[in-house]
Parts: sequence; structure tokens; C-alpha cells
Amino acid sequence: MQKPAAREKFKPLASEPAPIGLIGPIGWVRANLFNGWFNSFLTIICVAFLGVIIPPFCSWMFFDAVWFGDSETCRAASGACWTFIGHKLQVFLIGPYPTSEIWRPAAAAVLLAALILATTLRLGNKYFLVILWLLYPCAAYFLINGGWFLPRVDQSRWGGLMLSIGLALVGILVSVPLGILLALGRRSRIIAVKSLCVGIIEPIRGVPLITILFMASVMMPLFLPEHLQINNMLRVQIGIILFSSAYMAEVVRGGLQAVPRGQIEAATALGLNYWKMNYLVVIPQALRNVLPSLIGRCIALFKDTSLVIIVGLLDFLGAAKAAAQDSNWLGYDAEAYVFCALIYWVICFGMSRYGRSIEARTTVHH
Repeated sequence: MQKPAAREKFKPLASEPAPIGLIGPIGWVRANLFNGWFNSFLTIICVAFLGVIIPPFCSWMFFDAVWFGDSETCRAASGACWTFIGHKLQVFLIGPYPTSEIWRPAAAAVLLAALILATTLRLGNKYFLVILWLLYPCAAYFLINGGWFLPRVDQSRWGGLMLSIGLALVGILVSVPLGILLALGRRSRIIAVKSLCVGIIEPIRGVPLITILFMASVMMPLFLPEHLQINNMLRVQIGIILFSSAYMAEVVRGGLQAVPRGQIEAATALGLNYWKMNYLVVIPQALRNVLPSLIGRCIALFKDTSLVIIVGLLDFLGAAKAAAQDSNWLGYDAEAYVFCALIYWVICFGMSRYGRSIEARTTVHH
């Protein structure tokens, strides 16, 4: 005769409760949104709030919006005036850049899109792609600024999304390797090198970016020789690079501290010198440890470029504000800022997703 314990052991699987994923949408809602009185209360409040906010927002943004026409058509409507964005799109993208030379920033944008596509799809050797990224700012600067056979365009006429992306791109490409060097220098056993790196990192991290921008724009010319003149945009770019490098250095330093001591000892035992050890063993592991934080700092750097308007540069948000002050299009600030928010979100979300893909690949390889 079979023991009762044995009969319990071989119970049919049908008697077991089904996982939440097999219950269906109703089960998921009950398990996640109405699990207890407090969660149920919060769910009801959120649904009521969304029910009050979403219908008028959708009416303003889509159903009652004006998609074609002129300013008179927008004044007669009760919804958003998206035709304003179409009329002022050039201001949003390139600011007061000469219309006759618009093909030059367009060519730079096409090159950037091609480079992003090649990097995303991993078309080519990674070292070749790194070289292309380092050369791209020079090619874009030549196209936009002019020189040789191209007429020069003063940098005071650069603006819009073009300026924001340019400042962020150069800032990222320079501040990441500079931050790595500062992090290595801060961990150096040479007192002079360590003191120098600490003296650069800590004062910069102790002040906000606005202060750095003001010092770069106003104070830097006072300390330069009279024969050395640096335009305002380059001074601001230097300030952004220094500010970002200090934070990048601290992020990388956290990754360096997470590298096991045994890895360094093994590299030393193999006869690798200091630079080869860091390049081949330490830095790859450190960057893998802090990759989400590095991507976050890059996204923050792109968003911080909106602060350059306070030192006289017409960035993306500044161009939106300038477009909304046109006498023919007064009163459409909301549309301008919604458009800017959408573009910022698309770019930042794209950077975040690409960072996640890199993190996934490095995790699989590891």
C-alpha cells in the first residue's frame, strides 16, 4: 500500500496555482494595482487625475490643434498651433545661421546620422569607428564655420539644436578620456600628480555649472594675454569640458576601486607596464562597472547645454524662446517648449537605450 506522503508528492500539476503571467490582464491588474486597500486607493486617485488631465490635453494637442495655415488660422482656433513649429523650424534647428548656407549644417547633420547608424549597427572595426568619431568634430567645424573655399560664418550666428548637439558632442568626446586620466591621476602614488588632479576635481565639483560658465565667459579673458583672443563659444566649451571631466573622473574612480586587486597583481606578474596594465586590464573592467553612470553623465551633459543661454549663446531652448517672440507668432511659447521637450526626450532616450545595449553586450561577453 502506497504511503500518504508518496501520494502527496505526486499530486497532479493542475492543482497548483497558476503563475500571475498565466492569469491574464485582470489578474495582473488585481495583483499589481489593487493589492490591498492602500494600493487600490492610490490607483483610483491616479486614474481620476489622469481622467481630468488627459482629455483636455489631447484636445489641445491633437484634436483642436492647427497643423496647417498661418498665424491668423491659429488665433481663430482653441488648440495648439503646430504650424508655428513648421514656420520656425529653421530657427529651432540652426538659429540665425544664414539661409543661403543652410546646406552646410545639413551636410554635417547627415554625416552625424551616418556615423550614429554605423556605430549602432557596428558597421566596421571599433577602432576605426573611434577614429571617425574623433575626426567628425573637425569635419563638422570646417563645414559650419567655413574656411578655404567656403565663406566663413561668425560663431555668433550659430544656434539652435545644432549648437546644443555640437557642445554636447565635443564635451563628451573630450571629457570622457580626460576624466579617465584625472581618475588615474587621483589614484597615483606620485604626490604631485595626485595633488594636481585633486586640485582640479574638487574645486570644479564644488561649484554649479552656471558659475563655471560665467567664469569662462567673463573671467577667462582677463587672465589671457592681450594677443590671445578666444571667442565666447570656445570659452564656454572649455568650461563645459572641465565641469564634465571632474564628474566623469569621480564616476571612473568608483569603477577603478571596484576592480579586484588580484587583477592588477596578475597583470603585473605578466610583465605589463603601468599604461598597458590600465589600458588592457583595469580600465575596461572599471568602465564596465560604471557604464550606467557614464551614460547618465553624458545625458546630463547634453541637457546642461541649455544653460549656455545665460552667457549669450542661442542654444536650442534659446532659439525656441526667440522664435516665440516674433510679433507674428506671439503667445505660442507652450508649443515651442513642448517641441523642445519632445526633441530632448528623443535624444536622451536614444542615448539611454544605446547605453543599455552596450551594457547588455558587455555583460554577455563578461
